[in-house]
Amino acid sequence: MQILIIERENKTADFIRRGLEVDGYEVEVAHDGVKGFRKALEESYNLIILDLILPKKDGLAIVKDLRIAGITTPVLILSTKNTVEDIVTGLDAGADGYLTKPFAFAELLARVQALIRRSQCERGVEIRFAELLLDPITRKAWSNEEEINLTSKEYALLEFFVRNPNEVLSRSTIVENVWPKMEAVKFTNIVSVYASFLRKKIDKITGRNLIHTVPGTGYILKET
Repeated sequence: MQILIIERENKTADFIRRGLEVDGYEVEVAHDGVKGFRKALEESYNLIILDLILPKKDGLAIVKDLRIAGITTPVLILSTKNTVEDIVTGLDAGADGYLTKPFAFAELLARVQALIRRSQCERGVEIRFAELLLDPITRKAWSNEEEINLTSKEYALLEFFVRNPNEVLSRSTIVENVWPKMEAVKFTNIVSVYASFLRKKIDKITGRNLIHTVPGTGYILKET
């Protein structure tokens, strides 16, 4: 299980990191909002622990932009802001949990475990197509037991294809499902970019073409 901590205070971040590592989690840390946001976009995590007050990009902006980008990783906000209005604002922005500082590590751990369990139940069990195997819990994919190195969005796109095999999927449909909250008309070209990246990786590891372009429409995942 991989967790990303985005926390400005070194002492707090180290305290959380050490405790989680003792409990068996793999942990990465970012101390400013820009670096943390980039990591959340490019890598796959089971949970993000997010401070609200950050240099360069604040926590609320991060969670809002993650949801706009289609990143559904659970987010637990940590903050000294403890009014009902503050908590509601954080949850409305797209966070899955809110814990006020100071906190006991035992409470943090309980929140972490609960959010990950809930996320696992929502994502379900492994799914397959041809020689591809996807694990929605870890958000990893394999071909004939060899792991495919995918970014978070490449994995999300592949999972959508695998859940809808042998079906022509329009670019607008893909945007609506993989990049929710984006305007489909404006962002259909992003599908072409990511589909190209993904197809190159799949073709290379499988030795054949599984993702096919349907001219003027979109894509279809099928065996030739």
